[in-house]
Amino acid sequence: MLIMIEAHVLDSWTRLDQRGSTLYDWSMILGGLGAPLFLLLAGVSVSLSAGANARKTGDTRSASRAVARRGLEIFALAFLFRLQALVVSWGAWRSLLKVDILNIMGPSIVAAAACWSLARTNRGRMLWLLAATLAMTLMTPPVRLTGLLDFLPDPLEGYIRPRAGYTSFAFFPWAGFLFGGALIGVLIDGTRTPETERRLSVWLGLCGAGLIVAGYGLSFLPSPYARSDFWTSSPSFFILRAGILTLSLAAAYWWHQRPLMLWPFSPLQQMGRTSLFIYWIHIELIYGLIVRPLHKALTFGQAWLGVLIFALAMLVVSLCKSWVAARFASSGHRLWFRPGSNSRTKAMI
Repeated sequence: MLIMIEAHVLDSWTRLDQRGSTLYDWSMILGGLGAPLFLLLAGVSVSLSAGANARKTGDTRSASRAVARRGLEIFALAFLFRLQALVVSWGAWRSLLKVDILNIMGPSIVAAAACWSLARTNRGRMLWLLAATLAMTLMTPPVRLTGLLDFLPDPLEGYIRPRAGYTSFAFFPWAGFLFGGALIGVLIDGTRTPETERRLSVWLGLCGAGLIVAGYGLSFLPSPYARSDFWTSSPSFFILRAGILTLSLAAAYWWHQRPLMLWPFSPLQQMGRTSLFIYWIHIELIYGLIVRPLHKALTFGQAWLGVLIFALAMLVVSLCKSWVAARFASSGHRLWFRPGSNSRTKAMI
C-alpha cells in the first residue's frame, strides 16, 4: 500500500514542470510496482486462505468456493467503488464501467481458486497456477492485436485488452500477477516449521533474482511476436517485475526476522491487514474534489512530503479500523472485512 500511495500522490499532486527529472522518473518506476504487488499478495492470500479452510473442514471444494465468494464480493465492491467516485467527485456516468484493479482482482481470485481446487496435491496446484500465469503472460501480445475481439462492446473488451476511456487494468497480463502470487502462496502454505520458512525465503530470493536476470536478458532479444511493447505487453517486462516482487517477498521475510526488531508493532503489517480498506478510501483523498487545490500544485519535494504525511494518516486510519473491527468482533457482530491473523501471512507478506 505504501508504494501505491507514493505513486498516486506523486501522480496527482506534482506540478507538471517538476516531472522531467530523473528522480521523478525513478519514483514513478518504483510506484509502478504497487499495482502488481497488490495483485500478487491477493494471490498469495488465495492459497493461504483456501489451504487453511481445507485443513479445518477437510473439504477442498468448500474451501475453494469460500475463496471464490470473496472474489465475487470484491468484484461487486469494484462497482460500488466506481459509484462512490461518481457521487463524491461528480464523475461521468461512463466511469461506472471503467475497468480498475478491483474489477480485475475479483474475477482473477475466482479463477485462481478454481485452479487451486483442480488438484489435491500442492505440486498439482502449482502446475495449474503456473500454467495460468504463463498463459496470461505469453498471450498478452497476440490478444492485444487480434481482431477476434472487435465485436465486443468497449466496456467488455476493456476487461481483456486496453480500450481508451475504459481500461486502467486488463486481465492480460495483470491477472498473471495474481496467479503467480497464488503459486507462491501454495509454497508458503506448505511450510510447517521456522526452518522450512527460512529455506523457502532463500529459494524465493534466488528465484526472484533469476527472474530479474532472465527478464532483463530477454528484453534484448528479438521478440517472437509481431508487435510487443516492452513497458505494456512484453512478457520480458512481466518476468522482470515478477522477479522484483518475488525478491521483495524474501526481503520482507528477512526484515521481519531481523534480530534488532526492538518494537513488536509493524506499520507495514498493520497497513497490509487493512489494505483493501485503505485502497478504498485513499483514491478519493488523493484524486478527489476534496483535495482539488493540491492537484498538480506541489513541487517534487513537497509532493514527497505529502507522501509521508498521507502514509502516516493512513496508518492512523488503519489502526482505527482495526480497533472498530475488534470491538465489533467482541460484541458478536461480523464486519464485511476482517483482518487476517495467519502468522505466516504476516511474516512473509
